[in-house]
Amino acid sequence: MRKAGPVLRAIAQDERSQARNRELAVERIADVLREALHVERRRVATKPSKAAVERRLEQKRRRSQTKRLRQPPRD
Repeated sequence: MRKAGPVLRAIAQDERSQARNRELAVERIADVLREALHVERRRVATKPSKAAVERRLEQKRRRSQTKRLRQPPRD
């Protein structure tokens, strides 16, 4: 009920037929209920691979060197 809310309402005015509009409204309510009853899977925590960590650190070193070269020389 937390996801769907206390009141479910579906309006369908797509077709000229009242019966068909009623069917569409019932389908929409069923979709809302299906979505509300869906349970999200828990995220499995993973850690980056050793190669990925090394790549990241190498990029940081390279970027640091570039910025260091931009600075004016110290006296």
